[in-house]
Amino acid sequence: MLPLLAVLVAATQAAAPPPAAAPAGPVVVMETSMGRIRIGLDKEKAPISTENFVAYVRSGHYDGTIFHRVIPGFMAQAGGFDAMMKQKEDLRPAIKNESANGLSNRRGTIAMARTSDPDSATAQFFINVVDNSKLDNTGAPGYAVFGQVLEGMEVVDRIVAVPTGTRGPYGNVPLQAITIKTARVEGEAAPAVKAKVKPKASSSK
Repeated sequence: MLPLLAVLVAATQAAAPPPAAAPAGPVVVMETSMGRIRIGLDKEKAPISTENFVAYVRSGHYDGTIFHRVIPGFMAQAGGFDAMMKQKEDLRPAIKNESANGLSNRRGTIAMARTSDPDSATAQFFINVVDNSKLDNTGAPGYAVFGQVLEGMEVVDRIVAVPTGTRGPYGNVPLQAITIKTARVEGEAAPAVKAKVKPKASSSK
C-alpha cells in the first residue's frame, strides 16, 4: 500500500489539468532591454495577423522600437515608436480584424493594437498582463489575439511596472526607454534591410 502522502500527491497530479498547448505557428523571440520574451503565434486561428506580424519581424521593423504605452493591471503596447517617440512608417496596408477567431484577451496573450476603426491594425501590438475579456469580440469587433507569451511573462510584468509619464500628446510612456533590441522568427537569420523612420500619428487601443 502506498503511504497516504504518496497517494495524495499522485491524486493531485492526476487531477491537474494539462498545460495549455502552444499556438500552432511560428515563434518570435524578442530581446528587450529588460529581458527575453518568446511568443508563439497562432497561424490557424489568426492567419492574417500572424502573417502580418511575421512580415514586420522579418523586415527588421521592430528592432530599436520601444514599449511606448504601459498600464499596470492592463497591458504593455509596443511596435511603432523609437526612443525619440518618432513613429515608424507602416510597411504594409492595415489588416482585417480577426477578433472573432475565438481567442480571448487573457493574461499573456498578444493582440493587435488599432484605432477606433476595427480594420486599422498595422504594426503595433500589445501584451495583456491580466485577463481583458472586455477587449474581446462580443458581437462588435474587439482586439484580435494572435498568439501568447511562451517564456518571459516575468519580463512583461517588469515592463508594465515601470514609472511612466507624458511625452507630447502621448500618455503612459515609460520614463526610461524600454527597447526591443531585436525581434526574430526563431530559427531564422537577421533581416538584411532595416525599416525607415518618420513621424506619424499614433494608433492606440
